[in-house]
Amino acid sequence: MARKNATQAKTSAAGSTGKKVGGRKSSPAKPNVPEFSKGDELRAYREMLLIRRFEEKAGQMYGMGLIGGFCHLYIGQEAVVTGINMAARPDDASITSYRDHGHMLAVGMDPNGVMAELTGRVDGLSKGKGGSMHMFSTEKRFYGGNGIVGAQVSLGTGLAFAAKYRGEDSVSLTYFGDGASNQGQVYESFNMAKLWDLPVVYIIENNKYAMGTSLERSSALTNLANRGASFNIPGETVDGMDVRYVRDAAERAINHARTGKGPYILEMKTYRYRGHSMSDPAKYRSKDEVQAMRSERDPIEQVKQRILDKKHGNIDDLKQIEKEVRAIVTKAADFATNSPEPDPSELWTDITI
Repeated sequence: MARKNATQAKTSAAGSTGKKVGGRKSSPAKPNVPEFSKGDELRAYREMLLIRRFEEKAGQMYGMGLIGGFCHLYIGQEAVVTGINMAARPDDASITSYRDHGHMLAVGMDPNGVMAELTGRVDGLSKGKGGSMHMFSTEKRFYGGNGIVGAQVSLGTGLAFAAKYRGEDSVSLTYFGDGASNQGQVYESFNMAKLWDLPVVYIIENNKYAMGTSLERSSALTNLANRGASFNIPGETVDGMDVRYVRDAAERAINHARTGKGPYILEMKTYRYRGHSMSDPAKYRSKDEVQAMRSERDPIEQVKQRILDKKHGNIDDLKQIEKEVRAIVTKAADFATNSPEPDPSELWTDITI
């Protein structure tokens, strides 16, 4: 049975009002904490660590000029996509914005192909033509990073429509950020999704700053879980820095959508450590704020500490996981660097006239 907790809002037809999550050092103990088994903790640790190390390497390669264009890193937000996918099924579709590398790894896309695409090489998942923001995998039912702010919300709603039209038992996991939550097409999508009770979960990754403007300065209603209230879409606010709460809420939301009850909104309170993109110095927030999140709320360190406290593993076990993850990332970087650039003839493939 689904478990409620202090960081999640009560769900109702009118939406939800969740409590803000503070740092671990100053917050009281959370009641009704969702339980993770040893296998759950180790899986979450490995998957989040892979995303973190992959993104760190991508940042390095961008600095070396091996990755061009825009590059938006997911560092700090790893618990969101990891927890969601722990609750999802392989046949569920997912779609997100330009901050997409972590999502690709979470659904099982090949790290070699992802990194090769970032560097614009022919062995990339989109043959080097999509780059950081535009790659996909029909095999993994991942329908891309999308560069237009909020555009993926309409597309994700369309994926849900297709699933219902075809009689499929799948759910569309549609991710977007707090900045995109003010886009008009988001509300058009909400209306259609509820009107037809489409199987879609809208996941708002609220990292507080959009492209550089704080939520409080840009939004009249800062409780984003309530954005579906006028459409009778239930929602809840979740501690997006704790993978246990993310999976717990995702299980409820996905079950709601899969059983024919229509759309559901999850507002994930999360935080990115880097700027909006690699070109963003992030001067709109203090270094102390970022450091406080890193030291008190880091999603990977939380899992690591629980593994040690519960004796699910020791320091040597965790070092071995770190070694394996670094080997995967190093291999991906080498693969991407050695892959050839696309032939100019590729400009004329995969297009429709």
